[in-house]
Amino acid sequence: MSDAHVENEAPPQAENPAYVRPKDIDNRSTRAQRILWAIETFAWDWVYWKPFNAMSVERASAVGASILRTLGPRTSKQKVVVRNLKLAFPDWDDDQIQTVARQAWDNLGRIVGEMPHLGAFRPELGRIDVVHPEKLLPLKHKGVGSVFISGHLSNWELFSAVLNHHVPDLQLTHRAANNPGVDQRINAARMQLGAAPYSPKGIGTRDLMRALASGRSVALMNDQKFNQGLAVPFFGHDAMTAPGPTRLALKYGAPIVPMSNKRIGPARYRVEVHDPIWPDASKPTDEALYDSLLQINQFMEARIREAPAEWFWMHNRWPKDLWAKPYFSDISSKSLGSM
Repeated sequence: MSDAHVENEAPPQAENPAYVRPKDIDNRSTRAQRILWAIETFAWDWVYWKPFNAMSVERASAVGASILRTLGPRTSKQKVVVRNLKLAFPDWDDDQIQTVARQAWDNLGRIVGEMPHLGAFRPELGRIDVVHPEKLLPLKHKGVGSVFISGHLSNWELFSAVLNHHVPDLQLTHRAANNPGVDQRINAARMQLGAAPYSPKGIGTRDLMRALASGRSVALMNDQKFNQGLAVPFFGHDAMTAPGPTRLALKYGAPIVPMSNKRIGPARYRVEVHDPIWPDASKPTDEALYDSLLQINQFMEARIREAPAEWFWMHNRWPKDLWAKPYFSDISSKSLGSM
């Protein structure tokens, strides 16, 4: 397969009829904010996107890893990474924590480096092995779609590559970037993986409901903190978990189909489709929601334990009051910021 960067470059201003942006972000922006966005967009194009796009995909992945492996531990997010790892793996010593933290920054850097080359990850080009693709097929004989879920595992952008390739009439969801220029460019890059429309989180709920009502499938991430969610155990600590995918599955009698991703080589991945979770509609709604979310969190936890460095540890998954517990009082400056 050729790594020619010209074939993978998305025009920064490409028009895309499937692109929908929440208006509230732009409407509340100030003039100063819009000027800052313009500067950020210029930097995105000339400091990041074009230089990385000029590299082979393997080179871009390695360079991104080198940069974030070096710079990431020096940022304020290193404290979040270390604290999250200590919450998830309280028996690990500082050396284990620091090793996985560096590897997590390496993984994030690879995602950054690979982003300008998303078109190179179309499944037909051979960089993604798909395990159990037959489980991706919606229940068309029953007129029922699926609710595909996953988490920020390895290069999570590639789930849509697999879904677009195997699932007809798919509806995806995403979190819009605050910067409209960057948001448009990310969306244009994602369109290289297929033409399934993306619905912005929040305003896109109706699109997801319409899709399932018509027998189509939808796909969502289900591993990040959602303040309005339900407190469900995750690595032994209650974590606010989004009930949206399970509510959709209950409403439309759809299965929840989990997916996972692992890196198996330079710019190469294995995406696995797992057995479905069927929410029990015979139970009271609150009980059915909790039971399904517990299964989802257990699935995510098991995948993270298999490859701890390939999960996105840089976000505040657990309530901050957990960080005040006694076993965090001895975190030294070395533990929080060493390389």
